[in-house]
Amino acid sequence: MSRPRATGAADSRCPSCAAPVLTQWVGTVAALKVTADLTPLTPEQQAAVLEPNRLVWCLYRASAHSTPRLRWITASHPTGCTHPHVTEHRCPPAEPTTLF
Repeated sequence: MSRPRATGAADSRCPSCAAPVLTQWVGTVAALKVTADLTPLTPEQQAAVLEPNRLVWCLYRASAHSTPRLRWITASHPTGCTHPHVTEHRCPPAEPTTLF
């Protein structure tokens, strides 16, 4: 049984930090459940956040009225892509709750 390329999109907020996020399954054979920030990144920011286990995703919309879909950014991804690129969500460091 194969999964559709992107299913279960849920535009919501992170339960820990309340940041706006999008959670959906991405892929067909080896699907990943991805929770991505909805803040678009500049190319410089994309390069800064890349690390071995953190991916940057293309946030694709077929039309203004369609649900956004996360797409893999692979070597064949167009360099002039006009869709926003976002990264996997990570909560910011927590503020200390005590003074000592």
